[in-house]
Amino acid sequence: MAYTYGNTQNAAERIKEISGVNPLKCMKCGKCSATCPAFNEMDIKPHQFVTYVQNGDIEALAQSKSLWKCLSCFACVERCPRDVKPGKLIDAARQLVVRERGQNYLTADEIPELLDEAAAGKCIQKIQEVKNRCRE
Repeated sequence: MAYTYGNTQNAAERIKEISGVNPLKCMKCGKCSATCPAFNEMDIKPHQFVTYVQNGDIEALAQSKSLWKCLSCFACVERCPRDVKPGKLIDAARQLVVRERGQNYLTADEIPELLDEAAAGKCIQKIQEVKNRCRE
């Protein structure tokens, strides 16, 4: 899919606007990726996603399977020491791609297999573990 929101910098600005995130705050520590329950399924990890937005490489993000593998559990948001919120950037990019297709919904084929009950349970468990570690 070719990305047609003007130039890629415009698309990067739209992602920042929708998400309310400043990706320049990222110090690339990787804590968000280390916390991600879908890490092994992603071709672009959460901390890398932030860098792609910083660099305006939106076409690569639009083609990435990570866009759809993200569980939107926001474990990465909870873990980030700089409040960058990579999960919100991923959600914003997902919204732009869906809008680009002229849709406001996902088809059943676009919902990753990861979103079964077992994965959802693991995600909730992982979030609880992260919250407990952060409180220590």
